[in-house]
Amino acid sequence: MKLGKNVKSAIKEKFISDKKYGNLTPGKALKIYRELNGYSQNKLAELTGLQQSTISSLENDRITMGIDRAKTLASILNVHPGLLAFADWEMAA
Repeated sequence: MKLGKNVKSAIKEKFISDKKYGNLTPGKALKIYRELNGYSQNKLAELTGLQQSTISSLENDRITMGIDRAKTLASILNVHPGLLAFADWEMAA
């Protein structure tokens, strides 16, 4: 669908463009969702069967998330695994 110049300028005037506040890594996403659910690293480790040290390493991006870990964590955090595994994925403009 092609938009006319008037429509494009009206959209620019009414809406503020998004700002990038930093890169969201899988580890940062995990920490955000863990905290939103009110879990400590120890509690999340208990619920998932992962080690607390693994949760810490994931949150600090020292180890990779991987699909299987993302699925395990996502099921407890009630989010889609893609939000964890591909948190840093960006579409080409």
